[in-house]
Amino acid sequence: MPFTDYHDDVKHMRYMTICVALLLLLLDGCKRGNEDIGKRSDEQTFPIRGRIVSVDPATNQITLAHEAVPGFMGAMTMPYRLGVPGAIGELHPGDVITARIVVEKDSDGEYHNANLDRIVTVGQAKADYVPVKQYHVPKVGDAVPNFRLLDQSGKTLTLSQFKGKAVLLTFIYTRCPLGDFCPKMSRNFAEVNTALAADKSLYARTDLISISFDPVYDKPGVLKSYGAAYTGRYTQETFDHWQFAAPSQDELPKVEQYFNVGVTGADASLTHSLSTVLIDPAGTIAAWYPGNDWKPADVIADMRRVATKS
Repeated sequence: MPFTDYHDDVKHMRYMTICVALLLLLLDGCKRGNEDIGKRSDEQTFPIRGRIVSVDPATNQITLAHEAVPGFMGAMTMPYRLGVPGAIGELHPGDVITARIVVEKDSDGEYHNANLDRIVTVGQAKADYVPVKQYHVPKVGDAVPNFRLLDQSGKTLTLSQFKGKAVLLTFIYTRCPLGDFCPKMSRNFAEVNTALAADKSLYARTDLISISFDPVYDKPGVLKSYGAAYTGRYTQETFDHWQFAAPSQDELPKVEQYFNVGVTGADASLTHSLSTVLIDPAGTIAAWYPGNDWKPADVIADMRRVATKS
């Protein structure tokens, strides 16, 4: 057989194998078939949450029983390679984690080379690995503690002062570099804020709060500039409906724990999970939206229901 024919056959077999066993190749981190056939790949990311079933340091993989990943896959149990050096040593069977799936999508819409990064353990299984912060999973009906925060104007606000209103609360930090994390939460809140403003009665019964988990950097002046940019009112913003605030460093661990916000790292390099909560007029949790896949329209409907509830 001529060398060129043999080479073409091998390439064809390789391509067919990728098409038939794409998921296996994706998870095992094998070489991309599109490197051989000239397809261009773009990186995409998806948030994921699940419980670790097993850990394999030899292959740098964990098996994760995870929730559905909107836009990527349904709920299932499967292995994932870790894209964070050394992270495998901090993970244990039974741990609950949040992370990002990082994949490459080629021009045919096929995914390759999946791995996990930005891993945050929000629930640890072994007593000897218990962290300082024990995370609480928000549940409907849970009473929200009266946390104290310093707002964008340098004034102290407490969550109890919002009783009688439906309050949508989320977590951000102003230096977040990931467009699908903090910036997306702030864009979503801007959309919610604008929609609520169109209904004066509903607007009066609701409030929004964006809480920073980076109080060292996110001082009132920083939060004021950040918030005014997202409301679009800049120097005209009065912050009468959407507050930007941060707890003290002493209070921060309690706030993160209660609202199930896992944060690791330091300075501008914070790895964190996402948590958005709807608090009813009585000061209890009405809904919890983990991750970044919630839709503003759905949340607005929930706020209308909660705010007008007799």
